[in-house]
Amino acid sequence: MNNSATQLEWVPKASAIAREAGERLREFLAQGVATEYKGDVDLVTVADRTVEKLIRTRLAESFPDHGMYGEEGTRERLDQQYRWYVDPLDGTTNFAHGIPHFCVSMGLEHRTPGLAADQDGQLVAGVIYNPMLDELFTAERGQGASLNGRPIHVSRVPDLAESLVATGFPSRKRHDSPNIHFYQEFTLRSHGVRRAGSAALDLAYVACGRFEAFWEFHLNPWDTAAGVLLLQESGGRVTDFSSGPFQLNSREVLASNGLIHEELTRLFEDLFAGRNLTPIPSPREFAARRALKQLASEE
Repeated sequence: MNNSATQLEWVPKASAIAREAGERLREFLAQGVATEYKGDVDLVTVADRTVEKLIRTRLAESFPDHGMYGEEGTRERLDQQYRWYVDPLDGTTNFAHGIPHFCVSMGLEHRTPGLAADQDGQLVAGVIYNPMLDELFTAERGQGASLNGRPIHVSRVPDLAESLVATGFPSRKRHDSPNIHFYQEFTLRSHGVRRAGSAALDLAYVACGRFEAFWEFHLNPWDTAAGVLLLQESGGRVTDFSSGPFQLNSREVLASNGLIHEELTRLFEDLFAGRNLTPIPSPREFAARRALKQLASEE
């Protein structure tokens, strides 16, 4: 696959928009940010809204016949064949606390005439930009995926036990999320689990081989559209937890390098059925195990 910019239809202009948006985020972070709440603990900053307005303006200039569906409320020209799903600041909680791990995410969907409202079109372009590391992840359908212009591919790790995986938790209503139970089981069965705070970057990291897998509940199209295409174009696989087709409005996202996908879905099947769960040791059992390990190390 050839990734030369001359063959890419949407990525060059979208990349320029993402870089401009990222520069504004860097400026906001340097100045300090004002925050407010959308829900219980669901943060939104002045930066979110300002940068979404910037992206909306630039997309209208560059792609006047495209629609936009943005996290902070933009709903424009959604009857058009092309629709951008935009998260101007994925990782708002990190950003609000001064943690330099967040991104701009822009994914383009092509919706053919007559497509039902509850049906997905085809993802055809994706851009994810991490302004703090100056890392630009890009993909177009059939053209492969790139990081700063160089082709990327998923990892070749074949087993969950050797895999570094990632997940996330909702900003609000965490008590309703079952993910803490899955987090424990994956931690015990993998090389490690990371919870970095940006679903879009987690997907990009699977695409470039830094993670072997990512799962999360209750994501939105602006969280996943760009990252899913990156993953598909880099040789990975994305489904729901039972290996069913991924959908943009899906409440389940399971992304992997493909090699460990069946192992992951079998684990999810067991977890949902309550089979083969690892019991948490009591404090007394934990102390006994620690004493045995100490004794063995002294022999």
